[in-house]
Amino acid sequence: MIRDYKRSASYISNKRRHVRPLFLLAVPLALTATAVYATFQIMEVPNTPTIAANKPAVDTIKLTLPIPAKNNPASTATPTIAALQLESNLAQLATPPAPPEATIETTAPTPSLSKKEHRIRSGENLAIIFSKLGLSANLLHRIVNSNKTTAKLAHIKPGETLHATMDAKGNLHELVLEHSAIRSLKILPEGNSFKATEVERQLEPRTTHRLESNIAQLTIPSVPPEDITETTAPTPSLSKKEHRIRSGENLAIIFSKLGLSANLLHRIVNSNKTTAKLAHIKPGETLHATMDAEGNLHELTLEHSAIRSLKILPEGNSFKATKVERQLEPRTAHATGTVTSSLFTSAQQAGLSDKLIMELANMFGWDIDFALEIRAGDRFSIVYQEDFLDGDKYRDGPILAAEFINQGRVFRAIRYVDKTGHADYFSPNGKSVRKAFLRSPVDFRRISSRFQKSRWHPVLGKKRPHRGVDYAASTGTPIKASGDGKIIHRARKGGYGRAVIIEHGGGITTLYAHMSRYASKQHRGSRVKQGQTIGYVGKSGLASGPHLHYEFRINGTHRNPLTVKLPAANPIAKKYLADFKQQAAPLIARLDVLSKTLMAEAPSN
Repeated sequence: MIRDYKRSASYISNKRRHVRPLFLLAVPLALTATAVYATFQIMEVPNTPTIAANKPAVDTIKLTLPIPAKNNPASTATPTIAALQLESNLAQLATPPAPPEATIETTAPTPSLSKKEHRIRSGENLAIIFSKLGLSANLLHRIVNSNKTTAKLAHIKPGETLHATMDAKGNLHELVLEHSAIRSLKILPEGNSFKATEVERQLEPRTTHRLESNIAQLTIPSVPPEDITETTAPTPSLSKKEHRIRSGENLAIIFSKLGLSANLLHRIVNSNKTTAKLAHIKPGETLHATMDAEGNLHELTLEHSAIRSLKILPEGNSFKATKVERQLEPRTAHATGTVTSSLFTSAQQAGLSDKLIMELANMFGWDIDFALEIRAGDRFSIVYQEDFLDGDKYRDGPILAAEFINQGRVFRAIRYVDKTGHADYFSPNGKSVRKAFLRSPVDFRRISSRFQKSRWHPVLGKKRPHRGVDYAASTGTPIKASGDGKIIHRARKGGYGRAVIIEHGGGITTLYAHMSRYASKQHRGSRVKQGQTIGYVGKSGLASGPHLHYEFRINGTHRNPLTVKLPAANPIAKKYLADFKQQAAPLIARLDVLSKTLMAEAPSN
């Protein structure tokens, strides 16, 4: 035994003799352990060290070394590292990082974009909207003048939404005019110009039930009656929903989207005459519903506009409706300008809305023919009212005072509202700026034929007198009564075709010919007011194209409608004259200052 062998005296005295058997025993044991360990290392290459990397997700590298030969004493220490497993960061050992110069950017960095939107309200124009969106008037001018498609941007309507996408420097990236949920006009920059595309989304057709006129017959089972019992919790948890009404929708569809039942709809519209007005919905309006945690209606509001709404509240087993109208804050503003190419363009550049421009033209339309008499260098100054809601401009109010200088002639008008609520415009001395007759009873493109003793008739092919003025206009353009009076003829009249004759008093009559059709709800003997539509442009009778033939007669004698001196309307009543002058004084003083400033800023010739 080894133990007895070590204790013997001969082992101690003769060490060299007994060490060799111990060494011979250690070598086989080491070789056996190495073989067993190598068996568990599946990968083994006899003569070449290899690095085997498993899946990229495992940060482990296995190093397998060859087993030394038994007869090589120099390699007796090698088996201790024959199968060494190294833990390392695979990302640093397997794949060295690429140098910075080896990386190439293939795409430009995405610019930081911001989006703004504005829902168009009644009375607003593009100049106001662009200003609110932080876009310049110059940009607006470039867009609408790029091409016919981009010019459609000017045809905005209340209820539509304008979306603007801009980069960090304020440059326009995209402009979208959303007509409805399915139709929009998309405008993109294209070099120094702009490109517009009309986008229309495809609808998914489905079959649904239609709400019949008799709402009592609705059978849309959305919520069982027992689930809509009115509760009277003192402090219920309320939730709010809203829906913007679109074209083609009805209340049954809207109530279903808001999670309200058809039974509730029936109860509301049949409560009383005021709640029944809920059925008179229009596209662009918004319906707001406030409900408690159990789905019971707490409040329903039909928002007609930002200032007008219909509020409906539960009242016992019925409902109560109230009309709500918010008060606007009036403020005074002014604008001045000089005509360069046209009044409309120059007034827009001065910041006036389309409404104010038309009001200015109508105000002085009895003295100035804005289609024929406007000249470059004409000047205008106006003081007008702006209506604000919650600190933001809501709309333009009326013109309070105005001055127009046409070819050296100065015209001024002051607005006055008497105690009966009647409003009109008067000169500073109290005379009405409105004449008893309109100079042009139609919005025309051009005068195709003037008043003359003899002209070549395009249809008859011979010369004959032309005792009126022909205004060329598109078929269907409204024709307005030039003054107050009574219709004494409303039928076909020979070569005049469909014609209307109005008697105004004082021996004055006016004739309107070649109509395509008459205005509804009028007949012979009807009374009409100045500016009221009496028919529409056409080419009935002896006419070569659509136009209005207009005649002005005094005691049966034809007069030239373009040059005849028109009688003025009644001046301000004497009982209001003192009050008028008191209100007009500060407005006249303001016009004086604006006129002097505009004249000083005008370029010298």
